[in-house]
Amino acid sequence: MILYFKALHIFGFVAWFAGLFYLVRMFVYHVEAGLKPEPDKGILQAQFTLMQKRVYKIICNVAAVLTWTCGVIMICLYGLEWFKVNTWLHIKLILLFILTAYHLYCKTVIGKLERGEEVMSAFGFRLFNEVPSILLLTIVLLACIRSMEEFVLTLPYILAFGVAIYFIAKIYKRVRGAA
Repeated sequence: MILYFKALHIFGFVAWFAGLFYLVRMFVYHVEAGLKPEPDKGILQAQFTLMQKRVYKIICNVAAVLTWTCGVIMICLYGLEWFKVNTWLHIKLILLFILTAYHLYCKTVIGKLERGEEVMSAFGFRLFNEVPSILLLTIVLLACIRSMEEFVLTLPYILAFGVAIYFIAKIYKRVRGAA
């Protein structure tokens, strides 16, 4: 029985991350559409707002609920004693709360963009879109390694991954600006 919940949990988090990646990429395009002349600006931004709301409600929310529900059920099935001794899971839950806060913040961004408020630049949203990448890598490593000693040894690599993403984004911005 637990393997079915594990499979649904994995399906849920894959869909959740996919939805978040797509959602924030649309934020980038929404901001870039604001630089276009009318009527293109209005048409594009209205379409992006509609798409953002649908992705958030239909993919992100449903997948987040599925992920959390199946995860909590698995913790209950494994038992309190198992939960107490698995420190990796405590850290994973903290990261999931951070991801959930990111998810909820995206909802406020949708509203601000719809009202025409400035949230951040397209480049800022490109960097913001990498937050789930770092969380995903960290959560997957925790779930696979499960040894806190080994996980601590991977932290510099996770940090290096985040720094590399930043510099790649900066290089891409420079190259794109020149094109």
